[in-house]
Amino acid sequence: MSLKTEEVTAIAHLARLGIRDEDVESYARDLSRILDLVAEMNRVDTEGVAPMAHPMDAAQRLRPDRVTETNQREKFQAIAPDVEAGLYRVPKVIE
Repeated sequence: MSLKTEEVTAIAHLARLGIRDEDVESYARDLSRILDLVAEMNRVDTEGVAPMAHPMDAAQRLRPDRVTETNQREKFQAIAPDVEAGLYRVPKVIE
C-alpha cells in the first residue's frame, strides 16, 4: 500500500502531530513500508495455530492480596490545599 503525501498530512492533522513539510515524503515512504509489512504478515496462513499471550507459556508470580499500609487519608487531606467532603478539589482543566 502506498500512502500519498496528502494522506500523511491528513493523518498527522487527525493525530494532532506537527510534521514539517520537508518530512512528509519521508513519513509517507516509511508508513507505506510498515503497511506493506502488515499486509505481508496478514497473508501468512495461521490456520490451526493456537493464539497465545506469551511464547513461553510463562505465568506471572503474584503476591498475596493483603493490606500492607495503614490508612493515612486524614493526614494527607490535612496538608492538601483544597478538600471538600473528604475529596480533593483541583482546578478545572477541561472546558
